[in-house]
Amino acid sequence: MRYPILTTERDIDKRLVERVQQGDKMAFDLLVTKYQRKLFRLVLRLVTNQTEAEDVVQETFIKAYRALNQFRGDSAFYTWLYRIGINTAKNFLDNQGRRVPTSTDTSAEQMESYEEGENLRDIDTPESMLASKQIALTVNTAMDELPEDLRMALSLREIEGLSYDEIASVMDCPIGTVRSRIFRARESIATKLRPLLGTTLDKRW
Repeated sequence: MRYPILTTERDIDKRLVERVQQGDKMAFDLLVTKYQRKLFRLVLRLVTNQTEAEDVVQETFIKAYRALNQFRGDSAFYTWLYRIGINTAKNFLDNQGRRVPTSTDTSAEQMESYEEGENLRDIDTPESMLASKQIALTVNTAMDELPEDLRMALSLREIEGLSYDEIASVMDCPIGTVRSRIFRARESIATKLRPLLGTTLDKRW
């Protein structure tokens, strides 16, 4: 049997899902391999503990596998998967009576998404390196201090690269709400970055 040429990631995922639905467990292993790192980064934003985040990711994939026969492709597979991951993480925290904790740890991986940090890393001087660390710390602290809904919307947009439509699907809210949350999150971070950068920060934050 010949299949049509797959030209997009969504097409590839759809075909893998179809193979899983037909009983091909190896196809699901490919989906796990493809998305486990991105899903882990997303879950870690909520759970913050690496071991617990790994457990939540594993539970997410188990839930996804069991529910895959119900997946009809109305949204992209990873949008559907991320929604399961977010709900699983929230349920995990609820069951432990915990709210999302905050952290001031600096993540170089996260800073790769931010233009200001990238620009300063290009200038290899002690002063600029110190400024880069200060910006990284400020951005990550500001991210962690955001309300959960704002932080998640911004993470999905800036770190995971999802579209506004996809974020609306993941977070189960109108697209206008997504835009508002991302705008408010950027404004909050911009306010804390301005003293360090001495700019109006009108490009991105």
